[in-house]
Amino acid sequence: MDKILYGMPTLIECDSLDKTIKLCKELKLDFIEINMNLPQYQKNNIDINMMKRSIINDNIFFTIHLDENLRVCDFNEEVSKAYIDTVLFTIDIAKKLNIPILNMHMDKGVYFTLPNEKIYLFEKYKDIYLNKLIKFRDLCEEKIGKRNIKICIENSDGYTDFMKESIDILLQSQVFALTFDIGHDYCIGNNDITFIKKNINKLKHMHIHDATKDKNHLPLGKGEIDIKDRINIAAKNNCTCVLETKTIEGLRESVQYLKNYIIK
Repeated sequence: MDKILYGMPTLIECDSLDKTIKLCKELKLDFIEINMNLPQYQKNNIDINMMKRSIINDNIFFTIHLDENLRVCDFNEEVSKAYIDTVLFTIDIAKKLNIPILNMHMDKGVYFTLPNEKIYLFEKYKDIYLNKLIKFRDLCEEKIGKRNIKICIENSDGYTDFMKESIDILLQSQVFALTFDIGHDYCIGNNDITFIKKNINKLKHMHIHDATKDKNHLPLGKGEIDIKDRINIAAKNNCTCVLETKTIEGLRESVQYLKNYIIK
C-alpha cells in the first residue's frame, strides 16, 4: 500500500491458517498477527512449516499476539512459570520465523473488592511483583539476545500509575517496546496517548481500528477517530499496523478505506 506495513488479525471466521493466509494475500496485506489464544496455534498444533512456506512463497510475514491471560508475575511460582515458559516458547517460534513483534497485554491481576475501592494484589504487594517482573524482563532479554524481536506492550483499558511504573521497568530493556491501540485509547477518552508520546521512541507497533465513545474494533471510517492523524503517527515512527477489526467484512472495508482516503 505505502511505506507502512499493514497486517490483519487472526479472525474467528478464518478457522485455519491456510484460510487466513488466503485472505491476507487477497487483500494484499503484508502480514498476519497470529493470536496465541486459539487452539490451532498452541504448542502442539501450530504449523511452523506452513508458516515458513508462506513467508517464502507468499511474501508475507507474521507477528504474534501473545495469550491475553499471561500472568508472568503470579505469586504462585508454578503458575508464573507456566506463563513464562509460554513466552519463551513463543520467542523460539519468533526466532525460527524471523517474527519481529510479539504483542503483549499487561495483566492487572486479582483484586479484592472493598466497600469503596478495589485493591489490586500486584500493587498491594508491589515489591514482590516488581522483583518478579524484572526477572521476567531479564529472561526475555537473554532469550532474544541480539535478534531483532520486540515484545510490545499494548494499551487496553487505561494505564494506572502502577502500570506505567511497571512498563517503564520493562522498557529499560532493548527487547521491550510499545503497541498503541488507537481504538482502546479513544474509548477511554484518549488518556493513554500521553504516555505513548512520552515514550514515542519505543513505539514499534499499532492496532488500527475505528471507534465511538462506547464501541471499538469498528471498520475504518465507521467511527469518530481521526484515522489520518493516527496513521501519521505510525508513519513517523516506522510502525507495523494491524487493521484490527473482528470480521472479514470489516477488514475488507478497512482496506478499501485506506485505499480511498488515506493512501494517495
